Amino acid sequence: MQEPSLNGLLSIADPARRSSDLSSGPGAAWVVTKPAPAGIQVQWARHLDEVRQAQKLRFEVFGLEMGARLNTPVPGHDVDLFDDFCEHLLVRDEGSQAVIGTYRVLTPAQAKRVGSTYSDTEFDLTRLRSLRSRMVELGRSCVHPEHRHGGVIMALWGALADFMVRNQLDTMIGCASIPMLHNGVVSGDVAASIWHQLRQTHLAPIEYHVRPRLPLPVEQLDSSVVTEPPALIKGYLRLGARVLGAPAWDPDFNTADLPMLMRLGDLHPRYRKHFLGA
Repeated sequence: MQEPSLNGLLSIADPARRSSDLSSGPGAAWVVTKPAPAGIQVQWARHLDEVRQAQKLRFEVFGLEMGARLNTPVPGHDVDLFDDFCEHLLVRDEGSQAVIGTYRVLTPAQAKRVGSTYSDTEFDLTRLRSLRSRMVELGRSCVHPEHRHGGVIMALWGALADFMVRNQLDTMIGCASIPMLHNGVVSGDVAASIWHQLRQTHLAPIEYHVRPRLPLPVEQLDSSVVTEPPALIKGYLRLGARVLGAPAWDPDFNTADLPMLMRLGDLHPRYRKHFLGA
């Protein structure tokens, strides 16, 4: 994990400058037009203190709950160099106003400024170069353990779909994590099994395949373990997402990461109507 770099290009606390690369104009990225389910609110972070609330939730989920090694300059918060360039989507509990869910989104213009996406650090994305001008990266998705129900996830996805349409973007990529800890034992067998299943049913066309920089040695693992993908991955697949290749091993988070791609044109008709109204 790398520390953040405030390189003078922009500041999280200056939303007018940050949103200038979005087609809908300054400030528009912080508007959520779709109503949220009862009891929760959805918004885009506008200031550094709101981003810190998302980073605190990430630390609690990734660091304390999952045991990730987080090299962070802000104690009690998950912070890396990409955060300063991302838009941060927040779901709040309406009563307490606590942040209970979050995503971060790296736009094409901001990816150029930082020099890459997070996914580029885990995979060789050369074959995706034709998609990059309208491609966003989703990352650091997490939900508070007391709120892991469909309402929070659907609210996040609804706001993401709205963001994509308003800013004339059509492709989403990201690393979907599979924990290496299974039944109290650290093993890649579960990830190998899930990869073995999904490569037969949800593999993207070969022209979009990517290669892991630190591959999980799937051929040396037991892929016969009977298991299902994590709920978030199953949700992506229901939407119409595709797997781009074999998983990478992330030693800091102790996960196997599957590269995934979702294009709005491939959105399942049921969800197209729900999220896009079409």
